[in-house]
Amino acid sequence: MSNINIGINEQDREVIAQGLKCLLADSYTLYLQTHNFHWNVTGAQFRELHLMFEEHYTELALAVDDIAERIRTLDVAAPGTYKEFAKLSSIQEVDGVPTGKEMVKILLTGHEAVVKTCRKVLSSAQKADDESTAALVSDRMRIHEKTAWMLRALG
Repeated sequence: MSNINIGINEQDREVIAQGLKCLLADSYTLYLQTHNFHWNVTGAQFRELHLMFEEHYTELALAVDDIAERIRTLDVAAPGTYKEFAKLSSIQEVDGVPTGKEMVKILLTGHEAVVKTCRKVLSSAQKADDESTAALVSDRMRIHEKTAWMLRALG
């Protein structure tokens, strides 16, 4: 780390950045999973799910950039490989092509996992008075909670 002086000590920045790395890995894994499902969904709800998945992965694509940039703002290197993401993510990858209904359940579980990751990061950010990270993570949590609610409503 360089001589960064933003009112958050180095130890707190490291803890927050580690949490953000997990959030980035979860978000990127969920992005990839959602994009995969967008490409491969079939069945009676094809159009509805295809379009909804596109909305979700487009939103996630923007989110991963915001999260990575916040990590860099804290003067920590952001992870950027599948290998790193696999180690950090709490979201399990899926083999094969599930049915549309299974895709919805898998994505619901993924969004709920991201909410849990957000809560952990939010706690460490609040303890360090890191309002910028807290605001970013709080916004992310709200989006994932709403998306989970919408996916749950399809069930």
